[in-house]
Amino acid sequence: MKNLYFLSPFVILFMTLQSCNDKKLIEVVEVPLPTDIQEKIAIGSPDDVKADEGSFQMDKLPYSYDALSPSISATTLEMHYSKHYLTYTNNLNRAVLGTPLENLTIEEVLAKLDPNDATLRNNAGGFYNHSLYWKCMAPKSGGEPTNTLAEAITRDFGSFDNFVTLFKDEATKQFGSGWAWLIVDRTGKLQVTSTANQDNPLMRNALIPGTPILALDVWEHAYYLDYQYRRKNYIDGFFNVINWKKVQENFDAVAKK
Repeated sequence: MKNLYFLSPFVILFMTLQSCNDKKLIEVVEVPLPTDIQEKIAIGSPDDVKADEGSFQMDKLPYSYDALSPSISATTLEMHYSKHYLTYTNNLNRAVLGTPLENLTIEEVLAKLDPNDATLRNNAGGFYNHSLYWKCMAPKSGGEPTNTLAEAITRDFGSFDNFVTLFKDEATKQFGSGWAWLIVDRTGKLQVTSTANQDNPLMRNALIPGTPILALDVWEHAYYLDYQYRRKNYIDGFFNVINWKKVQENFDAVAKK
């Protein structure tokens, strides 16, 4: 049984050889790996992950790696946080070192950076986007927003169901790697938008500028271990773990500005 831990954490392929008229037939069956085995593959704690010394440090993951399962497995979350997010953070610190951007907030960096500087653009975006994404999720969450955020969603989208449909469609149709967003635009209205790669609505090149309050990562590394090519299933799962309390806090913070 120990050999199972060295197999793919998401699929086991069983091959059955069968004799039929002196021909060998190979049957390949896709079988999801049991959840308990997936969880054992993830090791360590998010508290053990530290970026190199620099202006920007990783936001602490506010839950354990297995807390969002089964919507997002411990295997996916550990890899996403301790590998991808860590790399963006370290690369960002190297990119701003010794420049006028070194002592600014990440929001100020995003507003000032040159979109033609691919290294800074990708890593500053990767740092900010992931920092928001972690906070937009929580265990035992999901459901619907309440209070002023619920009222604003009804005002600007007609209903919560309309918002869900629009957001899921935007995330599903984003071609290739990117992000889906719920933002507060410059007029105070809620809008759903998407961006490619690690871009976000705070950058000067944003088609629909505004302040993000909800972020969904639709890069393959965010879901492929759990869902393979089924991005839609991942998006559905995301709605089971949205931390609407935090999204409300983000909304309130924009309103106070």
